[in-house]
Amino acid sequence: MDTEALKKSLLKKFQEVTADRLQRIQLGAIDLEKPTAARAAEDVARELHTMKGEARMLGLAAIGQLAHACEDLLRSEREGRTSTRVATDLLLQACDTLSDLVEDLGSAQAGTPTTEQMCASLSKASGHPVPALGPLPGHSRSAPAVSPTPQTLPGAPAVIPATTALASAAQAVPPESALPPEPEQARDGEVPASRGTLADRSIRVNVETLDAMGLLAGDLLVESARARLRAKDLDAILQRFSRMGDRFLRASEALHLEGELRAGLERMEADLHMLRDDAFRFTRNHSDGVNALHGNLAQLADHVAEARLVPLSTVFDAFPRAVREMAQELGKDVDLHVENADMGVDRSMLADVRDALVHLLRNAVDHGVEAPDTRRTLGKPLAGRIRIRVRADGDMLHLQVEDDGRGIDPERVRASAVSKRLLTAQQAASLSEREALELIFRNGFSTREEVSELSGRGVGMDVVKRKAEALNGSVSVSSRLGRGTTVTLRLPQSLALMKVLLVRLGDDVYGMPAADVEAVTRIKPEDRMEVFGTLAVRHREKPVALVALGPLLGLNGGPRYDRPPAVVVRHGEDRAALVVDGFVDEREVAVKPCGGEFLKGAAFVAGTAALEDGRIAVLLHVPDMMAEVRKVARPVTQAPATRRLRILLVDDSPIARATESALVRALGHSVDEAQDGEEGFAKLEAGAFDLVLTDVQMPRLDGFALTRRLKATPALSRLPVVILSSLAAPEDKRRGLDAGADAYLVKGELGVETLAQTIDRLT
Repeated sequence: MDTEALKKSLLKKFQEVTADRLQRIQLGAIDLEKPTAARAAEDVARELHTMKGEARMLGLAAIGQLAHACEDLLRSEREGRTSTRVATDLLLQACDTLSDLVEDLGSAQAGTPTTEQMCASLSKASGHPVPALGPLPGHSRSAPAVSPTPQTLPGAPAVIPATTALASAAQAVPPESALPPEPEQARDGEVPASRGTLADRSIRVNVETLDAMGLLAGDLLVESARARLRAKDLDAILQRFSRMGDRFLRASEALHLEGELRAGLERMEADLHMLRDDAFRFTRNHSDGVNALHGNLAQLADHVAEARLVPLSTVFDAFPRAVREMAQELGKDVDLHVENADMGVDRSMLADVRDALVHLLRNAVDHGVEAPDTRRTLGKPLAGRIRIRVRADGDMLHLQVEDDGRGIDPERVRASAVSKRLLTAQQAASLSEREALELIFRNGFSTREEVSELSGRGVGMDVVKRKAEALNGSVSVSSRLGRGTTVTLRLPQSLALMKVLLVRLGDDVYGMPAADVEAVTRIKPEDRMEVFGTLAVRHREKPVALVALGPLLGLNGGPRYDRPPAVVVRHGEDRAALVVDGFVDEREVAVKPCGGEFLKGAAFVAGTAALEDGRIAVLLHVPDMMAEVRKVARPVTQAPATRRLRILLVDDSPIARATESALVRALGHSVDEAQDGEEGFAKLEAGAFDLVLTDVQMPRLDGFALTRRLKATPALSRLPVVILSSLAAPEDKRRGLDAGADAYLVKGELGVETLAQTIDRLT
């Protein structure tokens, strides 16, 4: 390699390495304000010293000058002559200037007015004179002969170490490159020696090549599965051949031949035995080979998927500075803590993950964490805390953004939704606390009245939900008023290969992400119930909407059996039991986009996958399906009642209370609950109610006895009583009316309209 080519190569390597180094310097500068300041200062000093030595070696005098000024400032801060806040701010600004110089190496030797101004600011703060601008002896002052490195573009090369991929996302992530190891500490002006072991084990591979390899690995897995099927078919054929041979041998034993005929028959028998042995040996070796091939291809697919993974730290490293600057703009102090940032995620997801987390952090800083004066009044630490936690759950990643701020007030959320005409007052009142909190993911929702650079435009959290669901993931929120809020993203770790449950509808095969499948079961008649006029099934002691998958997808048919198979799927906090015709298998497949006009734009379709028998499995998008399930499983809200009633519900069944309470709230009324007649009567004596809904069969005091006691109590005798019972015989209804009940409704026939009409009539 000639001298000029070597110089260009070294300069390019310097650009790549320094981008990572600047990111570490920024993180260390922010940590100067934390209890780990001493360790952070050592790390920053080492990075600055190494960068200065490398820059001077390459004749990049302006970078060396600026790095030296930063060292002086850091020393001044450690000695207490410069405040930590000022030092941190200036170091972060210097990193921006250095980043510009690294991108434009033509200015990195002689410097720019911005460089001079930055050095002057650093010198003023540290009290040290601006270091001289000059390269080491032997270097010319000519600008380096290399063009600036362009920004990373889609399809740019990724770094593939021997065991896992190290790549980075655009903008917030350093350029993709083979990264050398940390250099040894060098003396001032000397160039550290690089061990180079990691660089020697790294290559640059175009990401599009990785994508193609992923699809090819998936296709090879399918083909190896087909080979296994053919091996089974071959084994079955040879089994039939063996049975025919046995019959031939038995027939030959019955023949009484002599001489040449007997000798010929014996030779045929011997050949038959040898042929059968050879056939069995071949099938055994062939099956072993096919199984070994399938295992190796599965490992290949895993390695390709692993090569696509990049650590989330490539995204997270930019967040501490962004949160700090955002908090300063709002007059707040906020500490950001990140856990398990080295967890890997599919490179194609980085941009969406970054965008979602940016919105979550912005909301946490602006909406969540209180101002210092407010936190002092509440007895909280003046500095708010935001924590990003990452953990793996099988093939899924859980990313939690948690703050210790004011929390979310469900009532305020309801009021804001009504004022922005996203819901009617009756609809808002009927929402549970969880449903109210999830309104923050609605498009156009915001509790902030004024519009600022950060908030009030009604965009943000809906973007988070949209991006999560586009990746076949989900988002949920939990909050405690005055204690803080936690938003959880649940995302697949890789998009190249997906573990799916394959189900059958007729002769067609459909797939659902295995991570969204909570259980497979058969629906027993006794487990079915009706909730809000919608068919449901009891699953883990809770009612779950029961929906036939075929009609949901717009196909003909429905349950064909008395105990049909069903898949219980989960999306966030929502669950549904989807009735299918049968189960096929659970396996890992290569997801491909929909091809042809038949499936393009089809509802609920996320992609396709080839199966070993030649069929194509349609992969379903669970978030879209669950949104449709919510539409068909939720009652149409009624017109607002003339007034909001306070209703007591008495029932010993937790499931019945939960479903019936939700039904009452859907009508705009408040509801209190009691577990049996005795508890219900005590509550009626202690408080004012407008109506009683009671079950019949309960311990201690049943519904009939409760009704008789109420009608015999002068203070409660005029209170309307509605019996809700699964007892539908005429004599049961007659007993209820004889006890004094004002209405008798059968649970199996209960619907929103029936209950609304009954309550309106009685009140």
